[in-house]
Amino acid sequence: METIETTSTHEKGGYALQFDLGTFEGFNFRESSAIDRVMTGDEVVNWDHDANGEAEFWPAGDNAGVSLLFKDRSAVTGSELLDLDKVLQELGDDSTFNFLRIHHAVNTLGTYLNQLTGEQVEDQNIHLFEGTSFYDLRRGAAYELFELYFPEAYAMWEATPCDGLIFDTDVFLDSPSWSVEEIELNDGQKALIVGAQ
Repeated sequence: METIETTSTHEKGGYALQFDLGTFEGFNFRESSAIDRVMTGDEVVNWDHDANGEAEFWPAGDNAGVSLLFKDRSAVTGSELLDLDKVLQELGDDSTFNFLRIHHAVNTLGTYLNQLTGEQVEDQNIHLFEGTSFYDLRRGAAYELFELYFPEAYAMWEATPCDGLIFDTDVFLDSPSWSVEEIELNDGQKALIVGAQ
């Protein structure tokens, strides 16, 4: 099995993340107050809970992928950011595509982030679609998956001379054959994750 060396290295008493995971807000329990500045991922990873006080952190919202991954969580730990950074390194980049796949593995399939590998992310049987309209995404996804999974039926449907034969994209995607998740990203961007059941 190939070993991937991470660049989350111990430097000057701390860890350096390879990817920019955005900024984080925090609360210091020792001082019973919010931390008065936003912090980088590196600062969260290197926060000394003994010296600086027990604290918790959550995404500030400037990294859509990190916000999506931890959307149902009240706090994020430094070790989780290191785990995320490792998986992104194994996948090769921190693209929206990779964050969507990691989100599916962790939040839909229930895989623990500290046990997730890039290979597991790659092996998921899902299809991703990105755009600005859920209507267009669902329509495009339905036609593409109809042709991919049912090529003979698709060819017959496409070749039929009957104008009244309608392919209902919503009925197709809402069938038990698929799991479908609609995701709102930053700046009006939307994504559709479709998994074969």
